[in-house]
Amino acid sequence: MALDGVFLRHIKKELEEKLIGSRIDKIYQPAKDRLLLTMRSREGSCKLLISARADAPRINITTASPENPKVPPMLCMLLRKRLSGAKLRSVGQPDLERTLMLEFEAVNELGDIVMLRLAVEIMGQYSNIVFVDENGIIIDAVKRVDASMSSQRLILPGIKYEMPPKQIKLCMLDKDAEDIINAVENLPGSQPLSKALLSVIQGVSPIICRELEYLTGRGADVYSNDMNEEQKTRLSYFLKRDINIARECSGIPCIITDINNKPIDFTFEHIQQYGSGRSKQRTDTFSGLLDIYYSQRDNITAIKSKSEDLTKLLSNAATRLIKKIYIQSDELKTCADREHLRICGDLIQANLYRIEKGAAECEVENFYDENTAKIKIKLDPSISPSANAQKYYKSYQKAKTAEQVLRLQIEQAEAELDYISSVSDSLSRAESVRELDEIRQELTEEGYIKVKGKKPKNEKPLPPLEFTSPNGFKILVGRNNKQNDMLTLKKSDKNDIWFHVKDIPGSHTIIITNGKTPDEDDILYAAQLAACHSKARESGKVPVDYTKVRFVSKPRGAKPGMVIYVNQTTVYVAPQRQTDI
Repeated sequence: MALDGVFLRHIKKELEEKLIGSRIDKIYQPAKDRLLLTMRSREGSCKLLISARADAPRINITTASPENPKVPPMLCMLLRKRLSGAKLRSVGQPDLERTLMLEFEAVNELGDIVMLRLAVEIMGQYSNIVFVDENGIIIDAVKRVDASMSSQRLILPGIKYEMPPKQIKLCMLDKDAEDIINAVENLPGSQPLSKALLSVIQGVSPIICRELEYLTGRGADVYSNDMNEEQKTRLSYFLKRDINIARECSGIPCIITDINNKPIDFTFEHIQQYGSGRSKQRTDTFSGLLDIYYSQRDNITAIKSKSEDLTKLLSNAATRLIKKIYIQSDELKTCADREHLRICGDLIQANLYRIEKGAAECEVENFYDENTAKIKIKLDPSISPSANAQKYYKSYQKAKTAEQVLRLQIEQAEAELDYISSVSDSLSRAESVRELDEIRQELTEEGYIKVKGKKPKNEKPLPPLEFTSPNGFKILVGRNNKQNDMLTLKKSDKNDIWFHVKDIPGSHTIIITNGKTPDEDDILYAAQLAACHSKARESGKVPVDYTKVRFVSKPRGAKPGMVIYVNQTTVYVAPQRQTDI
């Protein structure tokens, strides 16, 4: 992640503009490594989130309202005692280090004014929030560090607070582009320019260093000791741009997302290195960026955690069905020879007068063969020739019945496997815990999940995803199989247009026509949506069928979301994620 020193400097500026002079109204500790301060001023109140979580360290103004424990932790009680009502006087940052010092003016138990500090250290797994008194002595910390954990720097109550060790790098606040280029060229050996810049410049993250190399080499690899004059000129230009951004805090809050709109990184400038393979999302503030980025990422994490049991359930069900189909297909092959059994019965019956009782086999002319070639037939010597004929007829009838049953069972297993695949697709596209709950409810109703005890209360179903076509037609996309059925079979008009990827699990997509006729742009837009909300969403070109809703029907006894359709037209489109309204 890119919460580097330059990004933190932009956060510092926002905190100074918004919070300096405001007082702490309330203090919460929603988790052991997070603090939430409600700050109040004449302009109103806002919330300051400080997190030392290893995978999400940050400090920013937030609109989130995390759930708090019923009993406040000891550190929270201590902060309430010492910092309630304290006024924020300053926000400091040494150079471009990833540390902010929040200095508060507070009143102690004797009524004296004292200066207390919260040291917010944004350093990945070593992130911390340290509460320091007016003499620089540690009062307490979110993460205490004793001698068994570190011999270099202790974080314990009663000892002197020391800043994290400074990085031996060049700070863009007091160094220029030429200083940085000289330092890069003086590095031993030749290495990728991005790696060299990362080792030389303070306060910038790998994504910025990669961007500088990308821009310097126009997309080609560049090495620290092999730069030509043109590359040095380009590097100098883009370094000066970033130096100015760092000094003036003139950056742009930008989130980078993948093809599924999932956040993968963020930074303080427009990024070009990903080309069209990634999307960029701008926000109004740097604090707002962190709120959006981490809430989306935490939501993805929560969904992944909550969906693990469903994923395992569906995987086991699919494995069971595949094994069942394989075994039954083998059994079906053995039934393919049933006509030979009937022929043997007929030949024995026609030659009863020639077959001696107690014979183990007989050799007769096969009148079913055009050459009437002779055929040997095994017999059971313990029974009569007539009984042997009846035994063959019985085996033939048994094989014929078995084939019918096996074909039906294989067909049912394949249909169930298609259903499991469709649920797996819905699960992979779920974007909220509510969507997971609806999928879980569907699997419960279909008998895949057994509910113990009291059944959970059914919540109001989520609405389908809604989009608008180029010409203003409303387009609805089902989130799961039950919603697909409701959308196609109950909510749509017979003249609305229905879309679905061809022979691939995916959502039902409907253009609500209201008696009008969509043009080609609307059709292609809806087809792209259908492709994007399917198992083929990361493919190049996807076949999508569309037809009027009147030509879509559900077979009796079919699983949720399973339909058949006729009179369709097929178009080929590239999946493209659109923005729902």
